[in-house]
Amino acid sequence: MSSETGPVDPARLRAVLDGPWARVRDAHREHLDERFLPVYGETGDQARERISRLLGELPVELGIGGGFPKEYGGDADVGASIVAIEMLAQVDLSLMVKAGVQWGLFGGAVAALGTRRHHDAYLRDIIAGRIFGCFAMTETGHGSDVQQLRTTCVYDPRTQTFDLHTPHEAARKDYIGNAARDGRMAVVFAQLIVDGRRHGVHAWLVPIRDERGAPMPGVTIGDAGPKAGLLGVDNGRLSFDHVSVPRDMLLDRYAQVAADGTYTSPIENDSRRFFTMLGTLVRGRVSVGGAASAATKAALTIAVRYGDIRRQFGAPDADREVLLNDYLAHQRKLLPALATTYALTFAQAELVTALSEVQGGDGPVDEHRQRELESRAAGLKAAQTWHATRTIQMCREACGGAGYLAENRLPSLKADTDVFTTFEGDNTVLLQLVAKGLLTGHRDEFGSLDGWGRASFVADQVRDMVLERTAARALIERLVSAVPGRDEEVAVTDRGWQLTVFEDRERHRLDGAVRRLRNGAATKKDRPFDIFNDVQDHVLAVAAAHVDRVTLEAFVAGIDATADPAVRALLSRVCDLYALSVIEADKGWLLEHGRLTPARAKAITAVVNGLLKELRPHLRTLVDGFAIPDAWLHCAVLREEPDRQEAMAAHDATAR
Repeated sequence: MSSETGPVDPARLRAVLDGPWARVRDAHREHLDERFLPVYGETGDQARERISRLLGELPVELGIGGGFPKEYGGDADVGASIVAIEMLAQVDLSLMVKAGVQWGLFGGAVAALGTRRHHDAYLRDIIAGRIFGCFAMTETGHGSDVQQLRTTCVYDPRTQTFDLHTPHEAARKDYIGNAARDGRMAVVFAQLIVDGRRHGVHAWLVPIRDERGAPMPGVTIGDAGPKAGLLGVDNGRLSFDHVSVPRDMLLDRYAQVAADGTYTSPIENDSRRFFTMLGTLVRGRVSVGGAASAATKAALTIAVRYGDIRRQFGAPDADREVLLNDYLAHQRKLLPALATTYALTFAQAELVTALSEVQGGDGPVDEHRQRELESRAAGLKAAQTWHATRTIQMCREACGGAGYLAENRLPSLKADTDVFTTFEGDNTVLLQLVAKGLLTGHRDEFGSLDGWGRASFVADQVRDMVLERTAARALIERLVSAVPGRDEEVAVTDRGWQLTVFEDRERHRLDGAVRRLRNGAATKKDRPFDIFNDVQDHVLAVAAAHVDRVTLEAFVAGIDATADPAVRALLSRVCDLYALSVIEADKGWLLEHGRLTPARAKAITAVVNGLLKELRPHLRTLVDGFAIPDAWLHCAVLREEPDRQEAMAAHDATAR
């Protein structure tokens, strides 16, 4: 593609990016009007009241309730529900999180962990918003280490009830969305104890407020207090003082307790059962990653459009100041971030499709594919949320003082997405889970970190890596196999060479982690914690390289599936920029390990700068392809855009 070939129609680019759930995206663009937009300068109480009201006005049929079974008012379309979350994120992130708690976490847990009696009794009211609920997992003293939760639920066969109890302050349920104001019920995760024996973490459906909104007997509800963002979400705290829970309120899809206390489960191992339960809830993690990318697109759209109207300083041979977007330094900020956003968009689309295939059918779930799905969701969620945090801050700076004003949306995008790096799993922990999946071939129960602490884990389970391709396996393999053996014979824009670098970097880091773990097992077998802790940095680098490779392959597959020649050519150059930006950012490691020569490292920087100039004329097209309605951007400086351009033109004419 050359910048002289003429413009690319943003509508055709939009058709590619919207993907298989375009109808859901279009429905949201059409029906979510100005009343759903954020209100700047609200108090916390005002924001909560507004978001609670809007939640009841949200057209659930647009897709947010699509993941539920058809017989209860859903559409049995998991992908549609996740895409709906992405669209809500571009309107108001508080509304998105509130909806995600209600229909994703709370309703999703009832649907995934409960059985027909729970579905018949509650799903219709949950979908319709007649029962607001909470997802009460995290505790003050246990965030990521969910398997060690301290809340207990003890069964008493004499009364056929469970005794739900918070034994101490650290076992209090914390940061719980919908708890402080609106929640009437909660899915509560606790340690199941029957006849003195622990059976691991299970979930119960527990009323927490009565019809008047007062706490139920034994339930203490507190407010989590002021937060950095998401003012419209009523995060709260829950404690239970020997609350009696009927036996049939155990969400018992994976484990049952009979009237006499007999415990049965189709999954005998407590740890494996727990992570199977968590696996059914993976769509929450997929939704958070998608929402982070959606917010990033809004920030980039604002920054790019601002850079096309804001001028700074004048060239010596020109009679007018230069647009921000014409400066190489500004392009260095915006375009690589935009290219990464495109890459993550294709990776997210592939992930949502995989989720729909794995969890969307009526038959048994393929266990290996489920673990792969969980690993992919963990890694992409980390990449997307960290990218959002960095990029939204960059966009704020790229807009100067205007970017600091609430009326220009960027401050709220920054504040509201900041928690996403620890929401639905701390990113550092998630990358460790990705690495463990790679090291074990997803054979172990996914999610448990206890395996890192056993020397036998290192000796018996770590294996050499076998790359598992994402989409378009044959295409990727053909491109890689076509690369000549000598780097100097290959252009850095050769797709096969780029794929090879990403693949080789991942393989080398994984092999290094394997060696280090095995050496640790040989020399520190009596100190199992140290075996893993001493290579933790290397393990995280393995996971990051894996996510980069998966993302690039998804981008390549997406381009291959694009029929429009002009769009395909544009996307190909954006993909070049993504791949080479990642390589350039890591060229220290690549040089250190002999994967790049100094001459080639310099050539990459030159090619990146050339790509920036080539893509500059298409900068506005690339953000217009996101198809975010102007009203949704909710940005004052962009509403002034026509007036500003007219005033500048008049000024320039006067100066001449």
